[in-house]
Amino acid sequence: MLERLREDINSVFARDPAARNFLEVLTNYPGLHALLVHRCSHWLWRKNLKWLARSLSTFSRWLTGIEIHPGATVGRRFFIDHGMGVVIGETAEVGDDVTLYQGVTLGGTSWNKGKRHPTLEDGVIVGAGAKILGPFTVGTGAKIGSNAVVTKEVPAGATVVGIPGKVVQRVDPDQAEELDVDPARREAMRRKFGFDAYGVSQDMPDPVARSIQAMLDHMHAVDERIERMCTTLRKVDASYRDGRLPALRDEDFADILADVDSCCPPRETPDEEEPPQGEREAAAPRRYNG
Repeated sequence: MLERLREDINSVFARDPAARNFLEVLTNYPGLHALLVHRCSHWLWRKNLKWLARSLSTFSRWLTGIEIHPGATVGRRFFIDHGMGVVIGETAEVGDDVTLYQGVTLGGTSWNKGKRHPTLEDGVIVGAGAKILGPFTVGTGAKIGSNAVVTKEVPAGATVVGIPGKVVQRVDPDQAEELDVDPARREAMRRKFGFDAYGVSQDMPDPVARSIQAMLDHMHAVDERIERMCTTLRKVDASYRDGRLPALRDEDFADILADVDSCCPPRETPDEEEPPQGEREAAAPRRYNG
């Protein structure tokens, strides 16, 4: 018992730089108090003394602001920082070296008996206000961002943010698909539409920016295919007349671009700098036959 207590206190020192000494941690850390009481209530729960276990759990909630159901399974060196508003459900399972911050919920999405709360494997970190809901597993070493709402399984080592939670980073990222896209033509397409993908580069973990980049690449491919079709039609029918694509007017995008620039100003380029000849030709208005 004393060895486990020493281990728990040392885990606080390892993860909270504000901790100064043994006595301060033992007397002023509600996460530690909630963990110690939970171990007692969990022992009572397993001995089928369920009313007494729930009563002890309720007392702990009143004392610390942290609600851990006595049926929940908690591993070693579990650390709840600050702790107010943390809720851990009956069938939740928490591994070793897990860290939770205030306002975290490990909840269920079903009223059926059985496994209905999440399993957190070793080394998981859950940010303040995050909600993990459902009987799935959060893999070893995963990180859940503050205020994220996670409703499906998280791979080991992944980082999840947003509502609903989306994976934005992995320890071993998936192999990016190599697209046959000329970088100069891609840049010309971007300039043509006056859009900078929120100023986020291709290698940054922003799923929205990556989606928009994929749309630009798709538009580039469509543009190429239409030009090839027009070239073929001119060869088949010499009378096929030329025409110009309707121009994209800046005023049509003024409101959208103003909102983007207000939060993500475009990158500055020297006035004297001009795009290469290939980019100027690619950015020029297209002609089509029709």
